[in-house]
Amino acid sequence: MNLLPLAVLMTSFTAAMVIFLLPEARHRLRSLINIAAACLKLVLVIFLIQAVLQQDYPEFSWEILPGLSLVLRADALAMLFAGLSSLLWLFTTLYAIGYLENAPNRSRFFGFFSLCVASTMGIALAGNLLTFLIFYELLTLSTYPLVVHRGTPESLRAGRTYLIYTLAGGVLLLLGVALLYAEVGELNFGDTAALAEAFHAHPGRMSGIFFLLLVGLGVKAAIFPLHAWLPTAMVAPAPVSALLHAVAVVKAGAFGIIRLVYDVYGIELSAQQGLLLPLTLIAAFTILYGSWRALQQIDIKKRLAFSTVSQVSYILLGISLFGPLGTLGGLVHLLHQGLMKVTLFFCAGNYAETLGIHKIHELNGVGQRMPLTSAAFTLGALGMIGLPPIAGFISKWYLGLGALQAGMPWVLGVLIASSLLNAAYFLPVLKRIWFSDPPAAWPQQASESKRLWRDSSPWLLLPTLVTATLSLAAGLFAAASWSPLSWAELIVIREYLP
Repeated sequence: MNLLPLAVLMTSFTAAMVIFLLPEARHRLRSLINIAAACLKLVLVIFLIQAVLQQDYPEFSWEILPGLSLVLRADALAMLFAGLSSLLWLFTTLYAIGYLENAPNRSRFFGFFSLCVASTMGIALAGNLLTFLIFYELLTLSTYPLVVHRGTPESLRAGRTYLIYTLAGGVLLLLGVALLYAEVGELNFGDTAALAEAFHAHPGRMSGIFFLLLVGLGVKAAIFPLHAWLPTAMVAPAPVSALLHAVAVVKAGAFGIIRLVYDVYGIELSAQQGLLLPLTLIAAFTILYGSWRALQQIDIKKRLAFSTVSQVSYILLGISLFGPLGTLGGLVHLLHQGLMKVTLFFCAGNYAETLGIHKIHELNGVGQRMPLTSAAFTLGALGMIGLPPIAGFISKWYLGLGALQAGMPWVLGVLIASSLLNAAYFLPVLKRIWFSDPPAAWPQQASESKRLWRDSSPWLLLPTLVTATLSLAAGLFAAASWSPLSWAELIVIREYLP
């Protein structure tokens, strides 16, 4: 069992090495390897989830140098992120195979694609800060070739911006980890006693390290004002956009901040020392700022990108509210936002690939032409607004309860204002899709032979419909023992705020 965390990583690393070596013409073999690796990873993660449910925590450790170890450990929080990533990666892989059907350099793309998922799994399963840092930086390097995949001047500029931001954040994170190591030595996640002693001895220094780590992680989490790379990176192909927003990069930043607050410093110490209030204020401002900027965008993917800037900060808001309900809302939104946002980016890719639609004004009447994609987009959009019974409502409900429990009723105003802004930038789009007259001709004509149910390519449509259905099911069956909410409750009760 202790080798399972390593096996989860090696599944994607091995697939990446094989794919890099494949000739470009071996399309079917490459697709088979991608799908097989994604399915095997999901099965292995399910085994780990079952072990954690039984309070068995498989751990693999390798001592690199005396006092420096690479640790992979499956705990309940790790399985929250690993479960989301492995599930959505399967659907994103299927989607990417269809999306890049006639594109060049597919071996390079899918090789780095597999490296990216391996890095994400390493972040999820990291048992200490050193392991987290290694895979966090590997994620930056493996994602860059995906952002610049098309090789256009615009994508290369976006790639440079992405590298400048994420490498700068990585340097700050490295500095923070080194300073923390100098204070307390090697620190496994959850072992907060030594750090608490160091904090009481040097409160100013330890507070400074906390905010240094927060800024380093906040770049990938796209908190204001460290978010500019994310909308710029929307020149990447739709599967990469889904990857950045729903599965890997911004989630890695948010997940790292959760680890920082709960498993490095500890939630009680963070609250006692006043470290949480600045995070609450930053998250609240980012929520409103991202929603406001989304309202101003005319490009579909850029509107969704600024929506992500706002939505990911719901996670940070929840974990900064000291109390079980706020924590529950933040943790479950890690999953819910991933399901809804990957659906929306799949839909944006379907519109672009099938009809050449990239701008919001081009969506007029598209619901008549692509009804299933448009229905999936509608579910994702209404979920982002927070309407029941879709998953987004559950997240916002618990965040609101958490704000009251933490004695911060003003946070309710932030949630209401953000929901109104969400409605302002999504409802007019839905009106165009369903109630406007279609144009005489679309920007491009779809190939009739590759359309499924009068809509889009099967490779593009089926993953979209599945993730949209999961977004609805996560809200409808939130009380079920297998729901994301139940797993978030398990984390809160067993590990963080028993």
